[in-house]
Amino acid sequence: SKNKQGNDVGTQYRTGVYYTDDKDLEVINQVFDEVAKKYDQPLAVEKETLKNFVVAEDYHQDYLKKNPNGYCHINVNQAAYPVIDASKYPKPSNEELKKTLSPEEYAVTQKNQTERAFSNRYWDKFESGIYVDVATGEPLFSSKDKFESGCGWPSFTQPISPDVATYKEDKSYNMTRMEVRSRVGDSHLGHVFTDGPQDKGGLRYCINSLSIRFIPKDQMEEKGYAYLLDYVD
Repeated sequence: SKNKQGNDVGTQYRTGVYYTDDKDLEVINQVFDEVAKKYDQPLAVEKETLKNFVVAEDYHQDYLKKNPNGYCHINVNQAAYPVIDASKYPKPSNEELKKTLSPEEYAVTQKNQTERAFSNRYWDKFESGIYVDVATGEPLFSSKDKFESGCGWPSFTQPISPDVATYKEDKSYNMTRMEVRSRVGDSHLGHVFTDGPQDKGGLRYCINSLSIRFIPKDQMEEKGYAYLLDYVD
């Protein structure tokens, strides 16, 4: 909405991204392009160099802490997530996937099958690094968010970025679960449950090892993932 936020209307409520360093513009444009794909109308968000900055009144400082029930809520923690360019990780054709993936990896990622618990490659692995989509190489999870859940599959409290995961209701096997799939590859990854560590958000991403490939921290730069080094242990 242009010049509007919630119940507030006026030019002072125009949403915008304002930058002071031209070097930031490449990342800003990348985010705008990604978000624009989700809508059938042009974005109403301004994108300009910073011209004026005025410190808001005291009653506006720490607004969400002072007004926990206010309607203007945003998750400011999302600013800490990495921007992952989907165009860097295109999905190969089905024929290519059959050649590059093992039969077991293909069955899990493309046919929604599930591997056995406690007998897969990553359930008890806790080295520093990232886990990428075995089909596309898109980064999905970080070792810093991995934990021992006791379920027998790799478990994470969150994806490395909210953008890389999609969700679908799964009613197979007479159960209702939330399936997790990768953004670009649309690979079946596993399911997300609400019995994870409460101090880290309470979610447990239960992921098939056959859906992901581990990139050790000391190999991330060599393999093109240096931009994510700050997001692992």
